Amino acid sequence: MSSDDLDAAVADFLDAAERVYDEYDDGYIDADAALSRLGDHVSTLRDVHEGEE
Repeated sequence: MSSDDLDAAVADFLDAAERVYDEYDDGYIDADAALSRLGDHVSTLRDVHEGEE
């Protein structure tokens, strides 16, 4: 995996996290759902990072 792949994964994570925060702020999801979705995004990012090592 290249550094570009990791950079893309980080950018995707940041975009996804921002969407979760926006949906929470707008009242579309509750705190438990927001944390669950953020946890999923963290796991995806971790998988990409660990695959690079």
